[in-house]
Amino acid sequence: MYPVSRRSQRLELRELTPDDTNAVFAIYGNPEATEHLSFEARSRQDVGHIVARSIASATAAPRAEYCLAVIERDSSDLIGYGRLATDPHQQRAATLGFALRPESWGIGYGVETIQLLLALAFDGLDLHRVWGARSPLNAASARTMLKAGMIEEGRIRGHILKAGQWRDSIVHAILADEWTDHGSREGL
Repeated sequence: MYPVSRRSQRLELRELTPDDTNAVFAIYGNPEATEHLSFEARSRQDVGHIVARSIASATAAPRAEYCLAVIERDSSDLIGYGRLATDPHQQRAATLGFALRPESWGIGYGVETIQLLLALAFDGLDLHRVWGARSPLNAASARTMLKAGMIEEGRIRGHILKAGQWRDSIVHAILADEWTDHGSREGL
């Protein structure tokens, strides 16, 4: 599926362009924004490679990765990065991830971003299961995933190596029938 464009009341998901590199760097280069992610803050050059790879993967056939800009509709600003990647080890399944600029935290944009990614997964790609992992210390992400309809499934021990330390991850997931029940209530 290309190009992807999904909208909620306040946000839009769209394909990345080369012009988005600086806005993505404002997220991925920010130590506060990456504190609970699986990697350290990235350099501008690293982010340029990530954006270029994301753009290239968008037209792959079959498409296995959806790396999308999260746009605030009122301002047209890129405020986040969302990712949905099909899982080659599970039938009709994908992982999701997202990151937002810190100044966009705390106003429900995380929930909307996840809901847009889940709508793409279940309504657009006919997937059966979507899961995501978070840092055990990221209570805000836990609340966000739960509010979006995902269920906490458990802990992956020693899952992420960051700053020379192994860190656990907490897994949240949602199934297609759960999305149908939750998504229809949310109006997506």
